[in-house]
Amino acid sequence: MAHSHGRYADFEALRERAVALRRAGLSRRQIRDRLHIDNNDILNRLLEGEPPPNWTKRPNAKDDLREKARELRLQGWTYDRIQVELGCSKSSISLWVRDLPKPERRDPSEQAKLAARKRWEHELAIREEERQKTKAAAAEQIGEMSDRDLLMLGIALYWSEGTKDKPYARRENVLFVNSDPTVIQLYLAWLGLLGVARERLSYRVMIHLTADVEGAVRYWADLVGVDASAFQKTTIKKHNPKTVRKNVGDNYRGCLVIRVSQGAELYRQIEGWWKGMADQASARLR
Repeated sequence: MAHSHGRYADFEALRERAVALRRAGLSRRQIRDRLHIDNNDILNRLLEGEPPPNWTKRPNAKDDLREKARELRLQGWTYDRIQVELGCSKSSISLWVRDLPKPERRDPSEQAKLAARKRWEHELAIREEERQKTKAAAAEQIGEMSDRDLLMLGIALYWSEGTKDKPYARRENVLFVNSDPTVIQLYLAWLGLLGVARERLSYRVMIHLTADVEGAVRYWADLVGVDASAFQKTTIKKHNPKTVRKNVGDNYRGCLVIRVSQGAELYRQIEGWWKGMADQASARLR
């Protein structure tokens, strides 16, 4: 092979070098630059019959979809179900699975139920995503909590969940009961803001007999940061056999009872704080 400038006179020797570079994994551009070849026709002849290395092949974005479609078809799925599941066209699905055996025909009513269930599952997934977005946005709106924010929140929380004094039964005690660990943590933070020393706190678990009592005590002890041996005797709640309980399973840990010793003065303050808040709210309604 002769070239006008004599650069490709020894074609066979040049081809041997080009093939060796190709088999070493070089691309066409790399070979062209390495051998100083500026003629694509010559380069094509030099590399004739030599396949390109795998890394130069552009990946097919639909390969994964194709394999999944074939897998679902082998499970007996219809084109409609595969389309809803993968979000691709029926024409593509038809090309991908045409060599596979057709699934047995289902009862039309059964097909309709399956399609409806799939649509409902898709709708639920969308709703859950929207629900989580709303919650995340709301959490961002809270920002940093000030001491006054925590003070007001703790007062309202205690008046909702804590024990209260009654004219017919004097109970000027600070006693708080709840089953939500996040509420317990907030309550403890509030007590800390009020300057209540942790040494004044005592803990007790209230739980149904059928639950994992020891596991519940360990859980609450870890949450509040004390040794389980420091907990007071657990209060066991008797189960009414006529009642269907929903608070069961591994996540059921009963309620934690937190008592502040010598809390009469603190209780009076809480009641006074609440009265002040209630009076302010009442004035806004006038």
